Amino acid sequence: MGKKPNVAIIGAGLSGLRCADILIQNGAQVTIFEARNRVGGRVHQSKLGDHLIDLGPNWIHGTGTNPITDIAEQTKTTLEDFEGNQAVISMDGNPLDDDEAAKISNFFWITIEEAFEYSNTHKATIPPERSLFDFYEEKVEKTDFTVEEKKLCIELCRLWGAYVGDPIERQSLKFFCLEECMDGNNYFVASTYKVILDYISRAALQHADIRFNQPIVKIDSVAPQGPNTRHNTTLTTATGETHTFDEVVVSCPLGWLKRNKSAFTPELPPRLTQAIDSISYGRLEKVYVTFPRAFWHNKDPATNAGAKLSAYERPTFAQFLDPAYAKGPEGILWNQECISLAALPAHCAHPTLLFYTYGPCSTYIVSKVANLDPKSQEYFKFLDDFLRPFYSRLYGYSESSPECKPLALMATQWQNDPYAGHGSYCNFQVGLRQGDRDIEVLRAGLGLDRGVWFAGEHTAPFVTLGTSTGAYWSGERAAGQICQLYGLGRVGMGIERDDSLPSAGVKRLAD
Repeated sequence: MGKKPNVAIIGAGLSGLRCADILIQNGAQVTIFEARNRVGGRVHQSKLGDHLIDLGPNWIHGTGTNPITDIAEQTKTTLEDFEGNQAVISMDGNPLDDDEAAKISNFFWITIEEAFEYSNTHKATIPPERSLFDFYEEKVEKTDFTVEEKKLCIELCRLWGAYVGDPIERQSLKFFCLEECMDGNNYFVASTYKVILDYISRAALQHADIRFNQPIVKIDSVAPQGPNTRHNTTLTTATGETHTFDEVVVSCPLGWLKRNKSAFTPELPPRLTQAIDSISYGRLEKVYVTFPRAFWHNKDPATNAGAKLSAYERPTFAQFLDPAYAKGPEGILWNQECISLAALPAHCAHPTLLFYTYGPCSTYIVSKVANLDPKSQEYFKFLDDFLRPFYSRLYGYSESSPECKPLALMATQWQNDPYAGHGSYCNFQVGLRQGDRDIEVLRAGLGLDRGVWFAGEHTAPFVTLGTSTGAYWSGERAAGQICQLYGLGRVGMGIERDDSLPSAGVKRLAD
């Protein structure tokens, strides 16, 4: 086209920031409208006592060509490759021995790999109503495990919800392949995402016009005024201001799109509306609790020379199977999973447990703390009453010890946050019929027809859907689409991404 486009980006999360970076490098004029008073979107930190914690993503999924891993290395961000030391607390509150825990855990992960392969191979014929739980349950029944071992396997598998944000019974088997991650290790970001976010946001903060506290309430595409012209798109802010641009990139979360389809004029095409409605939005939340000391970590390697500590005596992960000793509201599964942040490298370690909650349980917690002051005793008591039945089952707990009494607690509330889309990230639930095509429709957006493009983790290459890497790559892809349309360069862009999945064994270019 020959002209330098004037581009608006709605949202300053990872996808919007990366999109801005690429557009700026290739000569576009960029304005970002951000509803919050900060950049980062769902990537955000807070202080818990003296410790900095991530309220959003904690992990980098996959290595190799992962740009977030590369940025972590450049910024000297500390990553931890957690392995082993998985304590499993049974339904009666007692720890399983390491061999038994390893047996059921290994079975779970082997079955997950088999389910990925099965989903990839038989996606066309798997009924939409069939769940991952159905597949897993059948696999359990075919084993020669004891009745008790089978029961433990079933209870352990429910912790899949802590990965996707909703119960395993809701996980689509047909499109389970879309939950598959990049090959390579999964790293916990021990020193938080803060410096990674600083790095990704630098170009936008320096060279884009970022307008904070400016929610967009209307996205109006104006028809071309002549045969050789394109649509203009006018944005209306919550205060009634209007701004017109050549192109608009909507990097808002999928949950926001679900609730704000009416913001688009003309109304969205039926197939795009169907895609937005069909992909689900997860309910993953976190609760942090910090103590004077990590009482659950046995610091004495042994009273016997050469003795090895059990996973229970020094856990990295602790999984609490459906607890008979702690019941939530009727009908809500109350199993829990936590990570010990005392197991991080020494300069990042602190005596804190990070609990992941999901589905109805997380929704219940969020609803209870929604109207409480986080500094109030009522807030503290509610969260402590929720967590105490679990942390009190860990090694070293003593009810009378001051070291076992929490200093501070914090619960995320993404489901109460309209700018996060009232949730965490996309997932793929039973009933989904065209999940892969839905993602492709979201990626295509309305760019060529209306000058409205989409970015965000829900538009990522299949292997990075729902991840920070996916958000980053999606912003790069949306910027590339605009650069190509206007004949701009490809400065700063990486290699072309594809939709290959590790278990599929074939290459498939991303749209």
